Amino acid sequence: MARIILVGGGSSSGKSYVTNTVIENLHSDEITRITIDDFYKDQSQMSMEERVNVNYDHPKAFDWKLMRKQISDLKNDIAIDKPIYDFTVHNRSNKTEHVVPKKIVVVEGIMALVDRQLRELGDLKIFITATPEVRFLRRFIRDHTERARSYESIVNQYIKTVAPMYEEIVKPSSNYADLIINNDGIANLAMDVLACVFKDQLEKANDGKKHDHHPSNEFSEDVLNKVFQNA
Repeated sequence: MARIILVGGGSSSGKSYVTNTVIENLHSDEITRITIDDFYKDQSQMSMEERVNVNYDHPKAFDWKLMRKQISDLKNDIAIDKPIYDFTVHNRSNKTEHVVPKKIVVVEGIMALVDRQLRELGDLKIFITATPEVRFLRRFIRDHTERARSYESIVNQYIKTVAPMYEEIVKPSSNYADLIINNDGIANLAMDVLACVFKDQLEKANDGKKHDHHPSNEFSEDVLNKVFQNA
């Protein structure tokens, strides 16, 4: 059974960069990575004008049923044909990507820690942070150079949906993270720490044993009953 690492964080916090760098530095062919962006809903029935006005930073923009099913399949060592999203037309491509499960499957995206059912599939949950200014500048450069977006559309979208949805939906999901990594572009040991964490997950995947999280009993029913009985 593959181990699932969920990597969440705000838009342009550096999720792809951080995970790809760590995977490359580990020189392991036992890790594969997919992005939640590819699970945006199929919008073929919509006009381009309608697609442009969709809030892509809201959970409703994603095909959760397909996402949960395919990630569950990967966890259970079943290959999938993952959709591919084309940002230039705000719709799914007519192509798919055949993904073969490996020991570690990294699932990265702004909604990685938002959905409860997806979190339950995760063996490790990571949240990547960066200051709002850094995230905005990274997104501004990326959307213009890689996605051929106009300056005006980038700024308008950031103000109208990206920033508000980060505060309302994405940022609170960091509470579910096992590990929070800062990626402001400053020198720190974040990459080294994350590499160690990935190595640990690989070792657990290779030992063939089941590794479950053991929740704290700090607020268990027995503990609380004792408190109220003595009140």
